[in-house]
Amino acid sequence: MIRKAEAIVLKSFDFRETSRIVTFFTKDYGKVKGILKGIRKDPKKFGSSVDKFTVNDIVFYHHANSEIHLVGQCDLKNYFFPIRGDLRRSLAASYALELIDAMMPLEQPNEDIYKLLTDYLSSLQAADDVDRMVHIFQVKVLFTSGFRPHLDSCLICGKKILNMARFSMQLGGLMCKDCRPNDTSATVISKGTVATILHIERNSWTNGLRLGLSAPIKKELKYVLNNFLVYHLERPLKSTRYLHEKF
Repeated sequence: MIRKAEAIVLKSFDFRETSRIVTFFTKDYGKVKGILKGIRKDPKKFGSSVDKFTVNDIVFYHHANSEIHLVGQCDLKNYFFPIRGDLRRSLAASYALELIDAMMPLEQPNEDIYKLLTDYLSSLQAADDVDRMVHIFQVKVLFTSGFRPHLDSCLICGKKILNMARFSMQLGGLMCKDCRPNDTSATVISKGTVATILHIERNSWTNGLRLGLSAPIKKELKYVLNNFLVYHLERPLKSTRYLHEKF
């Protein structure tokens, strides 16, 4: 079956002498793996070099009995030059690709996640505060994919939390100060940080970008979101440790 799709390159690796296997995140079919035969022997065979986070129009032959499909056409649509010219932006883009690859199952369409990733890459081209952009993206990915932490009430007693709370990585949400099960992953989280996450969840990508983040809230977001993702993905992302280096 021949399929056409707009696709973002998540990752790729060389295969045998002349080919390359690429993981795409497509607008219509979700995450798709494809092989581009002969691309290394004849780079002009395709209209794209399938570099990471490029947007491409692809045509592929879907094989029902294989997770790797033959890509017959791949034409470059957006290269995101401003991201590639800046190290921190490039690292932030790579982090987003790795996160999407880790969270999204093969061939399950999710147009909302696709739009979120394209909005993120477009905004990242001119971003001054890269850490802020990453935190907003993390919140939106968790919310859009259905893995959001529980922030509306205490996970133990169900009461609405009005004051100080603790965030449990293990349970995936908030506990009030009166409920403290044996959970070494729980950490204190401020009302401001909880309100920030809820604001980002409830607003569009564009409106979320208008929200200012103070240094203390950024620090809490970095700790809570990174550790929450590591706990539930059951592994750290390779790009995380590079992203928060200072250049």
